[in-house]
Amino acid sequence: MVQEPIRVGLMGLGTVGSGVVRLVKNHREDLFHRSGRRISIEKILVRDKEKERSVQVDPALLTDRPEEILQDQRIDLVVEVMGGIEPAYSCIRQALEGGKHVVTANKDLMALHGTELLTIAREKGCDLFYEASVAGGIPILRALTEGLSSDRITAIMGIVNGTTNYILTEMTRKGTPFADSLAQAQDLGYAEADPTADVEGLDAARKMVILANLGFHTHLSLEEVSVRGITDVTTEDIRFAGQLGYVLKLMGIAKRDEGRVEVSVQPALLSEEHPLATVDGVFNAVYVHGEAVGETMFYGPGAGEMPTATAVVSDLVTVVKNMGLGVNGRGIVAPYCEKRWKSSREIFAKHFLRLRLADEAGVMAGLTGIFAEEAVSLEKVLQVPVSRGDEAEIVLITHTASQHQLEAVLHRLDEMPAVRRLMSHYRVEGGEG
Repeated sequence: MVQEPIRVGLMGLGTVGSGVVRLVKNHREDLFHRSGRRISIEKILVRDKEKERSVQVDPALLTDRPEEILQDQRIDLVVEVMGGIEPAYSCIRQALEGGKHVVTANKDLMALHGTELLTIAREKGCDLFYEASVAGGIPILRALTEGLSSDRITAIMGIVNGTTNYILTEMTRKGTPFADSLAQAQDLGYAEADPTADVEGLDAARKMVILANLGFHTHLSLEEVSVRGITDVTTEDIRFAGQLGYVLKLMGIAKRDEGRVEVSVQPALLSEEHPLATVDGVFNAVYVHGEAVGETMFYGPGAGEMPTATAVVSDLVTVVKNMGLGVNGRGIVAPYCEKRWKSSREIFAKHFLRLRLADEAGVMAGLTGIFAEEAVSLEKVLQVPVSRGDEAEIVLITHTASQHQLEAVLHRLDEMPAVRRLMSHYRVEGGEG
């Protein structure tokens, strides 16, 4: 008996949607043998049916009316690759409530409404998969939910934005200033005309919310994440970091200790020995630490037509397999851990500071005295010549201290007359101390 094909409604035919069409067409036999069913794209939602496209599709498949997909009882599965919050949210919700399975690549939507949509999917016995929403072709979500499901995850750190990683790589390798590196990224198509979401850390923050919720089995919201971008990073910061054995990256950091969590996105110094330190260009990587497995790292292209489309179609295949087994919706695990954020006294790290001081007798003694009084010890100190004869520049890295201690130090430095300016301050990860 020949089974009917699985009928798919594709919402969006941009870069990722075009890749999905290519994969379904070119890998037809492979997908059949891996899933057990033929896969047929029945309808494709587009804004403009007359637009020239990079992939050839039958014009009869195109529609500009979402209801032609959402209300078609023959369509089993919806693939959403439109991006943005609306109309994607309304479409996915309607699809799930109508009993259709959903695959999406929408990080903005899943960071904001993921828990709600997953709850609906579980109640309706539907699958909702979103592997492509975090790191393109890197199968990190499946690793967290399946490969590492028996472990307790204690840390997830990621370079999850290729645009900022490219910019910082150019600044590190060539000494190119931030503005010029950003312009290069835009010329190469790595950065949007409006790069705010990337360079201010918002894109990375959305991805870290998704990762932390999966890894820690809780429900964290985007508004609760501390976010700082790279617009203030200078080539001098990067050069001094290198002299001290570190590289500077935009890091997503999620850690859990005794049930309390911290999640942030910020430029941070990584020890040159850290696995993430060598991840350059537009590549992404996610480092995961589990109590049992120890250190693991997942590396690869974080964006692009075919890597992202590969993740989407892999999710599609999993849905079809689940349909054959009759287990759709059963793999969705609701958050079961209480959300408990760390206080500033419970967040520990080393810190990098650059200070411009008055070049006067006793200033260094007063400076080190402040650190000592707040119980923050210094690991490395570098004095840098400056052009102004009445000033000195100090670059230092502390030993591990709490955020509360560092805030107290920074407050006292701000009140110290001899401290002319705090040039920069970054968190430090990796290395001893």
